[in-house]
Amino acid sequence: MDRSNYAFSKMNFILLAVGMVFVVLGFILMSGSGSAEGTFDADIFSARRIKVAPLCCLFGFLFIIYAIMFKKKDSKEIKD
Repeated sequence: MDRSNYAFSKMNFILLAVGMVFVVLGFILMSGSGSAEGTFDADIFSARRIKVAPLCCLFGFLFIIYAIMFKKKDSKEIKD
């Protein structure tokens, strides 16, 4: 089968994998111990969980959208 018939190229899959790594990293940064009924853990309001992790996930999702839309420019295209 001719490779030109595929919707995604190798670069699309690499970019998708990079985006997924960022999303998973964001969820890992969000995880941690929570507060129980008898104790309060102030770490749930840390900058890592409130700011850094959601931004990492957002960047990952936006990068995945870019990876889906990415199309390699073909030098053989007819230039108008």
